[in-house]
Amino acid sequence: MTDEYKIEQLIDREVYVGGKLVGTVKGQRFNPRPDHVRSLRLDVMPEVAQEYMRKPAFSAPLAKELIHSLQPDGTIRISKSMRELQRRWRNTIRIEEGLYAPDEMLGRAVMDNDSNEIGVVVDLQKVKRTFKGVIVKLLPRVSSRMGLPERILIPVDQFSKTTSRLDEVILSSTLDRVVALTSYARLNGLEVEE
Repeated sequence: MTDEYKIEQLIDREVYVGGKLVGTVKGQRFNPRPDHVRSLRLDVMPEVAQEYMRKPAFSAPLAKELIHSLQPDGTIRISKSMRELQRRWRNTIRIEEGLYAPDEMLGRAVMDNDSNEIGVVVDLQKVKRTFKGVIVKLLPRVSSRMGLPERILIPVDQFSKTTSRLDEVILSSTLDRVVALTSYARLNGLEVEE
């Protein structure tokens, strides 16, 4: 996407690949450093989600670099094929009914379900080409209180929602419960009791 297109110009515009309506631009991640935001949020058409996603999602990322042009009729054209978009959607994580690209996750604050801040997302971990864990740098007080290392892997399925304005991801339970899970132990290379 060229710098001449600002997010305000793109909101609520329909996005097409060839002649196929893919969805509508609904915004982007709020971040104080705009150069870190490389994806727009897209409300995906149900039939496109059904056909091109493993499990349909209502919203998905659209890499800014794929935006080819704004058409005279106000629509957005993507320079790549649906297969390229599908490939990029596979390189995401699912939270609720949305897909999120790695650039939309990095740097977000991690909260438990009681609104306690735990740490910050610093990376994502793949297992067999699928993101299975989120590497979280714990706050020093959380790390020392719970006797955990500075960085831990939290299973992706333990995130229940994101907040766009506050730039947070929220766990479905407390950190105590998450670290007691078998999936947490496996991801972090701990012994698993059978």
